[in-house]
Amino acid sequence: MTELTEEEKEISLDELFQEDGTASLPIMPLRNTVLFPQQVIPIYIGRERSLNLIDDLPKEKRFIGVVAQEEGSVEEPTSEDLYSFGTIAQVLKVFDMPDGSKSAIVQGIDRMKVNTWVAEEPYFRAIVERVDEVLEQDDIEIDALQANLRNIYNKLIKLTPYLTEEHQSMLSNIQQPGRMVDRAVGNLNIGNAEKQEILEELNVRKRLEKSTVLINREIQRLELGEKIQSEVQGEISKTQREYYLREQLKAIKKELGEDDQTLEIKELEEKIEAANLPKEARKVAEKELSRLEKIPPASPEYTVSRTYLDWIVELPWSHSSQDSMDVRRAKEILDEDHYGLDKVKTRILEYLAVRKLKQEKEGESSIKGPILCFVGPPGVGKTSVGKSIARAMGREFVRISLGGVRDEAEIRGHRRTYIGALPGRIIQSLKKAGTNNPVFMLDEIDKLGADFRGDPSSALLEVLDPEQNHAFSDHYLEIEFDLSKVMFIATANLSDPIPPALKDRMEMIEFPGYIEEEKLHIATEYLAPKQLHEHGLSDEEIVITDDALRELMRAYTREAGVRNLEREIANILRKVAREIVEGKESPITIDAEHVKEYLGAEKYFSEVAERMTKPGIAIGLAWTAVGGDILFIEATKMPGKGELKLTGKLGDVMKESAQAAVSYVRSMAEEWGIAGEEFEKSDIHVHVPAGAIPKDGPSAGVTMLTAIVSLFTGRMVKNNLGMTGEITLRGNVLPVGGIKEKVVAAHRSGLRTVILPERNKKDLEEVPDLVKEEMTFHYVKEMAAVIDLALESESDEEKQKAA
Repeated sequence: MTELTEEEKEISLDELFQEDGTASLPIMPLRNTVLFPQQVIPIYIGRERSLNLIDDLPKEKRFIGVVAQEEGSVEEPTSEDLYSFGTIAQVLKVFDMPDGSKSAIVQGIDRMKVNTWVAEEPYFRAIVERVDEVLEQDDIEIDALQANLRNIYNKLIKLTPYLTEEHQSMLSNIQQPGRMVDRAVGNLNIGNAEKQEILEELNVRKRLEKSTVLINREIQRLELGEKIQSEVQGEISKTQREYYLREQLKAIKKELGEDDQTLEIKELEEKIEAANLPKEARKVAEKELSRLEKIPPASPEYTVSRTYLDWIVELPWSHSSQDSMDVRRAKEILDEDHYGLDKVKTRILEYLAVRKLKQEKEGESSIKGPILCFVGPPGVGKTSVGKSIARAMGREFVRISLGGVRDEAEIRGHRRTYIGALPGRIIQSLKKAGTNNPVFMLDEIDKLGADFRGDPSSALLEVLDPEQNHAFSDHYLEIEFDLSKVMFIATANLSDPIPPALKDRMEMIEFPGYIEEEKLHIATEYLAPKQLHEHGLSDEEIVITDDALRELMRAYTREAGVRNLEREIANILRKVAREIVEGKESPITIDAEHVKEYLGAEKYFSEVAERMTKPGIAIGLAWTAVGGDILFIEATKMPGKGELKLTGKLGDVMKESAQAAVSYVRSMAEEWGIAGEEFEKSDIHVHVPAGAIPKDGPSAGVTMLTAIVSLFTGRMVKNNLGMTGEITLRGNVLPVGGIKEKVVAAHRSGLRTVILPERNKKDLEEVPDLVKEEMTFHYVKEMAAVIDLALESESDEEKQKAA
């Protein structure tokens, strides 16, 4: 059948439509297609209704109504599933298909609207009316919109592959704006709903505007898609190139028998076999190795898994160093490295003796490492003793500093789910040591902190508990590791900041401060030779006398340890080294006078003689973080109303001791010959010099009371006398702590008489014999005895004044 001309179509349609402008037409529903007027499209006919419609059409003037389905997925639509607007179309040709279906070529003629559905069987039939488009004549805006539509359509043709230059020339030949829009939109790959909206728009100007928006949006979508495609294609090309190169490299290595992953897996298998892992650790390692074999080497997970396996196989699960059980040899090493510290050395030798006996009778597995805590002031050799213990036992030595550590993960490690996770410092140090029984020093355990990341001291509870640490679990490994063979040694300057639960798990060993004779021996035997070697000097070039060392200790250092003493020795040797280099003849002898020449004015000097020239001054003995020290307490009075003023940065306990002292003196005023009205007419000011240093504790109570009694009686405190003790309102003297450090400090400061509480007499056993031989001790129970011992009698004062 040949296509009708425009005039023939109009005549035929006029014959088809009645006077009221309606006609009864068979309706063919289309899925996923919208037919526009003047558009020729092929359609596939497979549904039974559509086949019935085609079969009933006459051979000539075959007109039908074509209406799009609202949902293309509906297989058997009803009239409710179809749009009410469609296109009157002419069936140009019908083709029979081998499968019994048909194919037809149809041409749209004009827009129509369905008024009434007449029938749905054997095919759809409806009463339809033709609808005319609205075109405003001589509208400049329509011309502009039409020209713009041509331009953007040309741009779209360049971007999309399904439009060709033929479509462009076809569109340029159409002058009617309505037909041009229909042809342009009909060729677009856009949704049916959008095409239907254009079909139903009868106003040509609005149809031009809507189509312009649609085409512009399609241009933007294509441009963005092209940009994304370009970027993706570039990335894919790069990735494909790398993939091909890797595959080629893999093939080459496979040909040579050198595949990296295979070699790594084989190497790890050998390490697991050689590591002699416990049953649980071996099971985890083999499972992780099996998982590693399935992970591509380029995957980030491969590195995580490989690192984890490296940690497992490199830890000393079963490798122990052989302990030296020769107790005599261990004693020689300890004595060789450190002077004094008899209590510490005795404890180490006892441990070795017990270990030797248990090993002989019960075997290695029955022995648990002790948990020791060295407590003492800085510079007394706590850390260096740990190294000597390791040398004496023939073990590796590892040390971690806990000062300022606030994160629990520092001890237990991070879980492997975190990027960059690592085991804790306990496991790291054991890997570094290479044995599972090193001497492990936890330095500065009293300076642990806690914040939102956890409490490291709580994490140490498991580490330092001999009953639990045989099954220590690190968050990273998640495998139990036996720490029971490790000898843990903690160090601290003060025991008070250590949490009670942690302190309970450790054996506290006190490191006392050194007396002058011990310092002299240490300087002569250890410090001076070490510094001579450090400065490139020898015994033939320089001689340091004992007097010079004593001068350093008394006038240039004031400490419980020997760290600053070593620095001052180094200070002198630097200056001597320069003199020798500049041509001064050796040997050079350093005595007390030379010390002053090299180091300048004295830093410290004894205040005892100067300050004991008037009443109201007494010397107390104090214990600090750096060892013992002497403490001057000064009291004075002035006209006032009986108020008590305290200065010197005193703590609450010390202030209460001063108030108790004043109350007791007032209660005993008559017995000590003090007029009662003195307290009502006078204000008392008690001051403890070195006001920038905080001071607290009850042990200055005796000294404060003595100073106040001296002030009000006018009797001076005896020279070279120190005291310590807590007082009560009944006048009793109670015991205090730190007696050894206090007595040593008194001896170091030149005091030769000390008043102590009666119940502290037993504590003198720890004081070196050399100190006790040169000092006199008085033991008191009540303050009355203190006043009798401490204050000079009136006859003594008269003799002093006469002198």
